[in-house]
Amino acid sequence: MPLQGGVATCLGIRHGAGSYCTDQSYPGRKYQVERIVSTSGVKEGICRVFVPHTTAGLTINENADPTVPADILMELNKIVPFDDGYRHTEGNSAAHIKSSLVGVDLTVFVTGGRLLLGTWQGLFFCEFDGPRRRKVFVKVTGE
Repeated sequence: MPLQGGVATCLGIRHGAGSYCTDQSYPGRKYQVERIVSTSGVKEGICRVFVPHTTAGLTINENADPTVPADILMELNKIVPFDDGYRHTEGNSAAHIKSSLVGVDLTVFVTGGRLLLGTWQGLFFCEFDGPRRRKVFVKVTGE
């Protein structure tokens, strides 16, 4: 869906139960932010990624070693345990807190028609309260 000032895309995803962080290739969708950037035609600019949910998040971290996302979740679970006497009665307070800590948006420079990421960096979608249907919005804006 084109928007004035850039190209925006909404991606729907659905994952299984539990908490996890996954890289850009969502199962069954082969969705990649890099592909959206390359097909946008923007050579120099900004890519914004946003998840409009209060129990999910986005982060940039190492994507060369598949154990890194598991380690991130392991430590988040230590910092924010699932059951800790929360007052929120839906049973997903820990997911709300983790979403706040991780964040729900990313901004990445686009240069040469590609995301400007470090050698080992990748974009990760983090689900803290699945299974849920989720949307991820990607907007690429040129200079």
